[in-house]
Amino acid sequence: MPVQGFIITPYQIPAARGIGAITKAFPAQVTTTLDHGYITGAIVRLYIPHYCGMEQANRLKGSIEVTGATTFLIDIDTTLFDPYVAPPANLTPAQVVPVGEDTDTFESAFRNILQPLF
Repeated sequence: MPVQGFIITPYQIPAARGIGAITKAFPAQVTTTLDHGYITGAIVRLYIPHYCGMEQANRLKGSIEVTGATTFLIDIDTTLFDPYVAPPANLTPAQVVPVGEDTDTFESAFRNILQPLF
């Protein structure tokens, strides 16, 4: 839809997904509870509550390689981490969350790098 000479292109950012399993490996394989919709090369962060074990991976981020609708490999070495344990149904599962922008670096923060589409 045009707005003052610009075309607004909606971007879909895949949603956070619950984690059903994480292997102890390098790279680690993550299995989500629903189809994730991620693409190879995306950066995601893991959020793992203490009751799920594998707390060493909490808040770590990595690049992924999609291997299936509910699986991907993440470049995190979990071989020496505690095992992952899926929580009971009444507790919130661990989550994988796509990282939209790394605000620690603020690349191009002072210059608009998007070009108008005419």
